[in-house]
Amino acid sequence: MHSLFSKFFSMEDKTSLRVEKWLSGEYDQETKDEIKRLQKEDPKALEDAFYCDLEFGTGGMRGIIGVGTNRMNKYTVGAAAQGIANFMKATVPENPRIVISYDSRIMSREFAQISADIFSSNGIQTFLFDDIRPTPELSFAVRELKCQAGVMITASHNPKEYNGYKVYGDDGGQLVPPYDKMVLEEVKKVTDIKMISWRRKASLVKVIGKKIDDVYLKNVRSLSLHIPKSEKGKNLKIVYTPLHGTGIALVPQALKMYGFNNVTIVEPQAIPDGTFPTVVYPNPEEHEALKMALECADKIQADLVLATDPDADRVGIAVRNSAGEMQLLNGNQTATLLFNYVLENRLKPGNDVKNPFVVKTIVTTDLLRDIALNYNIECCEVLTGFKYIAETIRQYEGSKTYLVGGEESYGYLVGDFVRDKDAVSACCLIAEMAACYRVTHRDGHRLLTEVLDDIYCDFGLYQEGLLSLSKKGKDGLKEIQDMMSRFRSCPPKEIAGIPVVKMNDVLFQKYYDYRYETNGILNLPSSNVLQFFLKDGSKVTVRPSGTEPKIKFYFSVMCPSPKRATIAEEKLKLAEKIEVLKKAILSL
Repeated sequence: MHSLFSKFFSMEDKTSLRVEKWLSGEYDQETKDEIKRLQKEDPKALEDAFYCDLEFGTGGMRGIIGVGTNRMNKYTVGAAAQGIANFMKATVPENPRIVISYDSRIMSREFAQISADIFSSNGIQTFLFDDIRPTPELSFAVRELKCQAGVMITASHNPKEYNGYKVYGDDGGQLVPPYDKMVLEEVKKVTDIKMISWRRKASLVKVIGKKIDDVYLKNVRSLSLHIPKSEKGKNLKIVYTPLHGTGIALVPQALKMYGFNNVTIVEPQAIPDGTFPTVVYPNPEEHEALKMALECADKIQADLVLATDPDADRVGIAVRNSAGEMQLLNGNQTATLLFNYVLENRLKPGNDVKNPFVVKTIVTTDLLRDIALNYNIECCEVLTGFKYIAETIRQYEGSKTYLVGGEESYGYLVGDFVRDKDAVSACCLIAEMAACYRVTHRDGHRLLTEVLDDIYCDFGLYQEGLLSLSKKGKDGLKEIQDMMSRFRSCPPKEIAGIPVVKMNDVLFQKYYDYRYETNGILNLPSSNVLQFFLKDGSKVTVRPSGTEPKIKFYFSVMCPSPKRATIAEEKLKLAEKIEVLKKAILSL
């Protein structure tokens, strides 16, 4: 069996067997030719492509496009679709329904078509969007069309080499335990491509589009809290970029519905293109990705920049500050402004809101908790991943009122008709917020940066930082596992000279309080996360990424009740402290 294989390099037996299976099986010739090329030219890449199977993490199945069991291709996507179909047939015996959407990435349309083929072939009524659509609209469509599941073909903000497969449950939220593992088990059972039903049943595939757009946008419009009626508010100058993604399909329409007509679109980035030709990395968290939008904003003296990622579930913003410069806000800062704006409007005296609550993830700023406490409402804290925010909404549905949720990685959701982060509605509410503060202040020029500083003075100055270490391939995965094991088995007694007073080990759902030599149970699902709480109030959280080959370190520091006159100085001190903590954690 392909004896040439062993001449080039040796791999683990399981990896070799996977390669042999693809070379001898009923895979297309183009795939086999690519495997043979890698055997000769890049054995390491071939090993990485076959050493394991793609699995569902916090963001579903995601990987590099290419041949192999550890890659996104028509066979791994086909196996995933068949596994989902088998799961649905077992759990939804009558009239199973699923909806599919996709973004502008390479192979997204093809993967969506393949999925529609397989679902319909298995007797599942399949709704397929006619073109690219944002992830939040897919989440909305699941419930609107009374489906039991949904699929979004996207790799979110990952580099162009990636694509992914997000799977949604009947509530419009991404799959959470135990269902994600149950689906994964069904996918694992698809051990041969002969087990996949590839032939489409055309009568079970219905193409959808504008009608769903209209209903979704009507719901987005209903979220408005205080649309400014004055021309000063409506004429807010906005620059918007979809970063070559799906946002172009709905964000400009949504902003127009909110009354914002002075919107300039960054035209070179308005063209959907999975190669993302104008950016290195289509991530609105990155300054480089917003470079063209910021240049445009300076040219026309815009007030606000909005940038959505390729599947339009995350939004990055820049605002003009008191010095007249465009200032980027991070995810925690935008979440702080949005939470404050929603609560001060929804919870005004006279508004009757039944048992209101908000949700944040454990690595998102604790300032959100303090704002909620000020309004005497519950702030739920969940694991990283917006699917856990959706899960909380579902748990409380009917008994409590969800207002807003957010995470530090630029994802926000106001209202509950969508069950995932929604950059379309977030863009509208951020613009509304900027316009309303602008016209309601006595001199008509209250800036979002000034509102943020007011919040800091009221509740405390919180600053956060993130350190991500990329560890690619099989060796990188092992290195990440070893780092987590080392932190867990030998936790630091101090970081940067500051004593560690408490540790949360979310994997084992326990906390250890070193001050009182006690331990207890955490009210969180098991997840490979460690948190270290320092004596001075700082916090360090460590977790492997669920969607990328990275280990992430989240840092939180704060200064209680800063004075307005010294707030700039305190920000610098906290920024320096974060850098010290970063260096210290790397030396452990």
